[in-house]
Amino acid sequence: MSSRVFSPDHPVDLPPVLLLHGIASNGNGDWVEPGTVSALTDAGRTVVVVDLRGHGDSPAPVSAAETGAPAQAEDVLAVLDGAGVETFDIVGYSMGARLAWAVAEAAPGRVRRAVLGGLSPVEPFTMVDVAALHKAVAEGVQPEDPFTGMIAGLVGSRGPERAPGLALVVEGLAGTPFEPKAWPGTTPPVFVVGQDDMMTQGIERIVDLVGGAELVTVPGDHFGVLTGAEFRGTVVRALGQ
Repeated sequence: MSSRVFSPDHPVDLPPVLLLHGIASNGNGDWVEPGTVSALTDAGRTVVVVDLRGHGDSPAPVSAAETGAPAQAEDVLAVLDGAGVETFDIVGYSMGARLAWAVAEAAPGRVRRAVLGGLSPVEPFTMVDVAALHKAVAEGVQPEDPFTGMIAGLVGSRGPERAPGLALVVEGLAGTPFEPKAWPGTTPPVFVVGQDDMMTQGIERIVDLVGGAELVTVPGDHFGVLTGAEFRGTVVRALGQ
């Protein structure tokens, strides 16, 4: 798994921050370009940015078994182990928020604070016709199901070299659906949603599962939240405590 570490000029005595991006994106597009990495390093934080399997500079998967949530969580923890990071804060957006939960489940004692942005309260990939998705990617056949068609367009937007691997990511996550229980980390997370984000409708159900969790609403739809100063400010504030 590809990863980069960004170091601050004036570090504070707080653990590194791990950033996990969304589906069909990468660490650069979700975190570096919108300014979240700079906001955190300006606050004195060391930042670890990964490209999840099948995304960015990371290798494409060869099977869905590599892309289920537990397998991806182990990938992420291997990166941190290689960097000598024990305790860390974590920020995930959309798919990255769902995987942040899986990372906390795999290593609950290591996650200090968490910000979960754009998290769907259900597993959207279970609604995908996986066979039709793979056919769309391989043969260009438009799925009859509109949601599957939308996902096919999303993974296809990354080009023919990336699309098959991204379809396997969808399949793997559909096979290990998000079924939240109590938050496994040491401190309740901060949930961040866009005021125009339809993907996060019903998030209150998840927030209520976590005693002491905070729900913050910021401007933007599902794709616009990451570019907003309000989102960056919430991340810095929540992790700086």
